[in-house]
Amino acid sequence: MASRGVWQLQKLIVSYCDWGGSSRGIRAFVESQLPVFKEKNPQLEVIAELNRGQHPVLKGFYKNKNERVVCVRNLSEDEVLACATRLRNSLGRKVVKLRTRHVTQHPSVQGTWSTAVRF
Repeated sequence: MASRGVWQLQKLIVSYCDWGGSSRGIRAFVESQLPVFKEKNPQLEVIAELNRGQHPVLKGFYKNKNERVVCVRNLSEDEVLACATRLRNSLGRKVVKLRTRHVTQHPSVQGTWSTAVRF
């Protein structure tokens, strides 16, 4: 995702094993779809690293110094492409859980509406 026209994902590291069964989909992704992904995203530094004996992961490094790691164990090459695209499109912010369901700048004077109110 671009914030003010600047892509937030700086570097994507594709880490996989060359003989493990859980890396089957990501090996196919590296051979067929990764060069096309690199070509379509010239602003992005993409590194493929061999990490033997480990499950495959995608690591995204963002401009705001945050890092996201996505496990792509036993996924097909299309699902790995979807994960890489999702990392590229995200802003890299931490996920913040909302404390209440209802968020407003101007809360009601009468209180929050609920289904338990009887008229």
